[in-house]
Amino acid sequence: MAVVDVYNLKREKTTQVELRDDVFAVPVKKHVLHQVVTARLLNRRGGNAAPKGRSDVNRSGKKLWRQKGSGRARVGDAASPTRRGGGVAFGPVPREYRRKIPKKLGKIATCMALADKLKDEKLVILDHFNLEELKTKSFVAVMKTFAVRKALIVTESKNENLEKSSMNVPWVKVMRYEGLNPYDILNHDHLFLVQAAIPKIEEALII
Repeated sequence: MAVVDVYNLKREKTTQVELRDDVFAVPVKKHVLHQVVTARLLNRRGGNAAPKGRSDVNRSGKKLWRQKGSGRARVGDAASPTRRGGGVAFGPVPREYRRKIPKKLGKIATCMALADKLKDEKLVILDHFNLEELKTKSFVAVMKTFAVRKALIVTESKNENLEKSSMNVPWVKVMRYEGLNPYDILNHDHLFLVQAAIPKIEEALII
């Protein structure tokens, strides 16, 4: 098992914790992470783009001028896609972009993302993240102590002071361990785990 230092909010080492190898030390396979992250991004898409075709636009169906004798090119109605204000030809239609990922594969990808942070020394374990007051300035001061940007913070339960104090900080995301996923882990430069959340994360990810 990997042994990692545990810090307090003043960046002082307080103790050490053991991390399971089958969760935090699995081989990282880029193609698996790519598959899971791509699926998560696809699942965010609405797929509801639907421009108006020639039968949907509010235009008269009358032929604009006669077929012959005017000296101009032959023409149909004003809703033709070749005319300004006409319908769109071969436009996108509502579709489903969702891609299903097996639950086991999702767990494996999450373990790989955690292992990647640990290997790159961008995983920080905190004994707690209990702020004394609900204040953004206090939260930013803690993050400056660790000299990090774009961080993901994972807690074991609801932490109102932390969640609300970080709400206006765009480069930080706070979530509870239930929502942990490969995309958010890889999308942030550093990962902060509250020590109490580690056993719950390991229990949820053991296959």
